[in-house]
Amino acid sequence: MNNAPFHLYVDAQFASPYAMSVFVALQEKQRPFTLHTVDLDAGANKAEAYARLSLTARVPTLMHGELALSESSAITEYLDEILPGLPLYPRDPVQKARARQIQAWLRSDLMPIREERNTQVLFYGVKKAPLSAAAVAAAQRLLRFADQLLPAHGGQLFDQWSIADVDLALMLNRLALHGDAVPQRLADYAQAQWQRPSVQAWLAQERPPL
Repeated sequence: MNNAPFHLYVDAQFASPYAMSVFVALQEKQRPFTLHTVDLDAGANKAEAYARLSLTARVPTLMHGELALSESSAITEYLDEILPGLPLYPRDPVQKARARQIQAWLRSDLMPIREERNTQVLFYGVKKAPLSAAAVAAAQRLLRFADQLLPAHGGQLFDQWSIADVDLALMLNRLALHGDAVPQRLADYAQAQWQRPSVQAWLAQERPPL
């Protein structure tokens, strides 16, 4: 099955941070794949054909042979298990558990930041209103979390780069790219992750106008 082609379904706006995470993972593994777009605004993910393909009717969805897998962290863990090349997760069990914790937390918390600094900020450069009190509190939690986890040198979270670095940098950049207050050390880390060729390949995708 490892020789089966990969098909990655992402949103037509190339604005899903979760689709970006899987796209980056495939780029880092240097594995060819066919990219398909799904127009979420038009409800294409709810169409019968896509609903048959994706159990959750969401993006991203990865097709590999007969396997159709959705939910981004499940996909990146799968890719890391079956593909050689650069590891997406630390090999040390403790560090790997921490990387999974980071991904799970970023996907389940910090909703005020995600709402008030949505992906239009990241991928379209849109400016939003000042943060609400709830979003300021969420931002403080995020910055404290990142400061505690990021080593003093600030290069990456663990001994080597991991996909959790991209996910954390994306959340930090919701603030930093908007001009909200982010400590310089964390802003530098997020900007360095943003410059990875795999991330730049996602940023370079042609997006429809808002």
